[in-house]
Amino acid sequence: MRYQLQRSQQLKCDLSTAWAFFSAPENLARITPKDMNFIVKSDVKGVPMYEGMEINYTVSPVLRIPMKWKTRITQVEDLKSFTDFQEKGPYKYWNHYHEFIPNEEGVLMKDTIDYELPFGILGKIAHSMFVRKKLENIFAFRNKVTDDLFNSKNNMK
Repeated sequence: MRYQLQRSQQLKCDLSTAWAFFSAPENLARITPKDMNFIVKSDVKGVPMYEGMEINYTVSPVLRIPMKWKTRITQVEDLKSFTDFQEKGPYKYWNHYHEFIPNEEGVLMKDTIDYELPFGILGKIAHSMFVRKKLENIFAFRNKVTDDLFNSKNNMK
């Protein structure tokens, strides 16, 4: 069964600042909970995101067991949106669409994640028991970190 998680967050910064941060794969570890042990393995630091870019990671989503994860950037519209698609990893299907919409307060960032777990009925049970909650917690953590980075009074211009 395919599921969808949607999140949005208002950022009090300009579009180029938001884009520069979120389109840089090396920043993913900063916005992922430490207990996930998320490590970017590809040498992508300072490389502008492009369609076809492949990024390798290790992540420990369950019981601290490290897993390899490989995503490919399947779509980039500079300063507007990009999509990362799982080539190999813990999901049967993972497609994450990132959208950046400028507005009078800064930038509205929207995430739409379509995903499916492996293992049929066992995947459905795992989803209801802990996977959905784990994903919600990961995105709540991201929200807090990005709020601190872009919306705190100490960081506002």
